[in-house]
Amino acid sequence: MEYSTIASYVKAMRKRYNLTQVDLSQKSGVGLRFVRDLEQGKQTLRMDKINQVLRLFGSEVGPVKSVNTFEP
Repeated sequence: MEYSTIASYVKAMRKRYNLTQVDLSQKSGVGLRFVRDLEQGKQTLRMDKINQVLRLFGSEVGPVKSVNTFEP
């Protein structure tokens, strides 16, 4: 299964494990409003809280160092 966004990944994983949004918020330690915003793809969410949710599914996000292959 391919996921285009974190939002779709979280929603799909929550459904795969038969969790409600309330269950997910309780198990991850974030608020219900945060789970709803995350699943709706809100752009201004805290990365540490996103990772709290993702860790339940064995995932994590973080900054990616770009590799500059072009050297002048």
